Amino acid sequence: MRTTQQLFDLAGKTALVTGGSRGLGLQIAEALGEQGAKIVLSSRKQSDLDEAVAHLKSRGIEASAIAADLSKQEAVAPLVEEAMRRLGHIDILVNNAGATWGAPAEDYPVEAWDKVMNLNIRSIFLLSQAVAKASMIPRGYGRIVNVASIAGLSGNGPESMQTIAYNTSKGAVVNFTRTLAGEWGRHGITVNALAPGFFPSKMTRGTLEAVGEEKLKRRAPLQRIGDDEDLKGAALLFASDAGKHITGQILAVDGGVSAVH
Repeated sequence: MRTTQQLFDLAGKTALVTGGSRGLGLQIAEALGEQGAKIVLSSRKQSDLDEAVAHLKSRGIEASAIAADLSKQEAVAPLVEEAMRRLGHIDILVNNAGATWGAPAEDYPVEAWDKVMNLNIRSIFLLSQAVAKASMIPRGYGRIVNVASIAGLSGNGPESMQTIAYNTSKGAVVNFTRTLAGEWGRHGITVNALAPGFFPSKMTRGTLEAVGEEKLKRRAPLQRIGDDEDLKGAALLFASDAGKHITGQILAVDGGVSAVH
């Protein structure tokens, strides 16, 4: 029987983390790398990736990066092929790449809807399918961690963000996670999702400025917003053998906001 430390250990494991150059993706990459996983990061901008790789290496983590725009279907196969070349196989896939767009629902541009949907849910389907077929299904092992949001668990109030496509896409991630878990459990693949609440990031900067940090804190039972550590434990649980009997689950990491609103 393994110890708790051994169950959470990722030495010898490999991980592909999308949207991994900053924010929540980089935090998750840190968590996996700190436990011994070899990391490949992906995002659109090579300069951001270079900074992220340097940051991870400064923490003793073996990491490299591949620039790819996952909103485009033709980017998926080359990303998986190159990640497989570097890693040999992919044990862990973290689907974190995402985008948002704010506009009233009645005037929401269809091109904005398509942009958000293509990246936030279509790319997750395409990448999960490609990684599973290339590595996880043949090896009978895999850990897929999708990054949803508490925005996918509820709607928006009349005075909150006007993000109908983002909320809809993250709601789709929730049921995509459950459905895929049901289909791929027989292949030894677990599929779970994190549903973060408010974390400071480039994507949420506008909300932070418009609403104010103190007001956001007051909405949460824990009276705080997320920080640079708060996703690490949950991500590690889903990515390691500590969570080998957990699949199809959505874990809100939000200071309790979704419990009371």
